[in-house]
Amino acid sequence: MSLAALTLDHWRTFDRTAAHRTAREAAGLVGGRVTLVEATEHLGAPLHRVLIERDGQEFALIPGGVVRVGFDPDAWQPTPEQSADYAQSVAQGFGCAPDLRGHLAQVLTAPRTVRLATVLMAVEGEELTAPPADMPAALAARGLRLPGPDEWEHACGAGAATLFRWGDECPLDRLPYGEPFGPLKEPNAFGLRIAYDTYRSEISSDPTAVHGGDGGESVCGGYGSVLGWLPLATANRNPFMAEFVYGPEGEDMYEDVTTRPVLPL
Repeated sequence: MSLAALTLDHWRTFDRTAAHRTAREAAGLVGGRVTLVEATEHLGAPLHRVLIERDGQEFALIPGGVVRVGFDPDAWQPTPEQSADYAQSVAQGFGCAPDLRGHLAQVLTAPRTVRLATVLMAVEGEELTAPPADMPAALAARGLRLPGPDEWEHACGAGAATLFRWGDECPLDRLPYGEPFGPLKEPNAFGLRIAYDTYRSEISSDPTAVHGGDGGESVCGGYGSVLGWLPLATANRNPFMAEFVYGPEGEDMYEDVTTRPVLPL
């Protein structure tokens, strides 16, 4: 089996020796070096994180295969506090539906099964060096590419079906901007620093989507706590932010947007 065909399910069965062997193989394929192999607890079982450095940039191994992405609001039960906070936002004129589940159905992608190759993905997002339409060529010159939208969701959630990469709940007594601690500041299960600051936003190969943040719009706009955290939801693609980023108003502001390059195996 080629490394690109490695599945997440198979990866989860690997012991430390197999994980190290796979890490060395991946590093050899891209001319990089292994900087980390460690086991973490994820979804009730151990999961190995692998980080590889190439040309001064660190990448995480993202096993693929047939995976589930998206979010099903009908299978999710909001807490009374989440519902009450959203109701206050609606009373202020915010929100896309009368209840929180209805809002999520409009702003998150639907649950679906996709097949993805195993790739290396940058641990940190990087600022765009060109307008979004020119980034594929700019990355290709470095042997990289934009992540696909399904790849981004899978890399963020790492197989978790929860609203956020860390679970279904978020603190309602504070907003995510400037948080020094908490699960949003921790690396995710694959070792990525992702969906941790709503002032950041990442593009993928889908021009109708922006991931991982909204440029601070929800925080500055006073939308409320739940709506202030939702830009960090794994399945949030933020089409309204995408219209701005790819439209004429965002032409001179692309340096405020990021992407997370993919290094194919």
